[in-house]
Amino acid sequence: MPSLPSLPSSANHLAVRAELESLTTEAFRPELADIDQLPTLDIAKLMNTEDAAVPTAVSAQLPLIAAAIDAIAERMARGGRLIYAGAGTAGRLGVLDASECPPTFNTAPSQVVGLIAGGREAMVTSIEGAEDSAGLARTDLDALALTPDDTVVGVSASGRTPYAVGAVEHARAAGALTVGLSCNAASALATAADHGIEIVVGPELVTGSTRLKAGTAQKLVLNMLSTITMIRLGKTYGNLMVDVRATNDKLRARSHRIVALATGATDEEIETALTESNGQVKNAILTLLSGTDAPTATRLLTENEGHLRAALAAAGAAPRA
Repeated sequence: MPSLPSLPSSANHLAVRAELESLTTEAFRPELADIDQLPTLDIAKLMNTEDAAVPTAVSAQLPLIAAAIDAIAERMARGGRLIYAGAGTAGRLGVLDASECPPTFNTAPSQVVGLIAGGREAMVTSIEGAEDSAGLARTDLDALALTPDDTVVGVSASGRTPYAVGAVEHARAAGALTVGLSCNAASALATAADHGIEIVVGPELVTGSTRLKAGTAQKLVLNMLSTITMIRLGKTYGNLMVDVRATNDKLRARSHRIVALATGATDEEIETALTESNGQVKNAILTLLSGTDAPTATRLLTENEGHLRAALAAAGAAPRA
């Protein structure tokens, strides 16, 4: 692993300060200079008003987000991976989104991956200098052996973080699809990527604390990238989460409910179908709606790349959802 950079030279320090001065996310808001003297309820109202503006900023970028999702889904359908790379809050959000995909969509842990500058320890501890190293990003991505079917999403509120920009530049050079998600216009990250998504949410309530509006914006977009990609890959049936992995009592109850909503079958029929399908919701729905047995349901789903609607059509069954 490349060594982490030492303390910056005076020239570098001044250059970074000048760069931060130009960023919308870092702007100082003099009208909030006395916020610490306000009643708690007033601060909460201010913060809530600030947060309410985030979805509007996201909506302005929906065409770009949709184009990125279609490109990601096309590659994942061929076996590619979705890889997030970021530092600090941005990196943690990527790791969070990746970690939610296996229980929600029954993806393998290797299908959606979150990389954070500094490694796992950086999830809970600040790793000084890690975000300033493009070399760390190259090393982390090389360990994954990128292919042209993979997608690397660099995430950075500023759009200048060397780890995120370096990840996108290295991935693009390797032939992978790249997406740059930032919260400043004309960012280096968006420029480096095939798909640049810039959610400009404006200065933060607390100057420079980009875990606030910028973090919320990044979380909303990451939700879209993963969720809609999984919808395109057939991981849902209508709006039902049919690839849920039942690993605890709550998820087993949710699995039963999803099968009920999709089929209208009795509790006894559902339990039998789930048992015969080894708890796989999608397979159980297919057996109940088509009258096929569990092995046939597995074959039909495999032949139709996991798309339940297509498998139902192949079985000659009419979908309910």
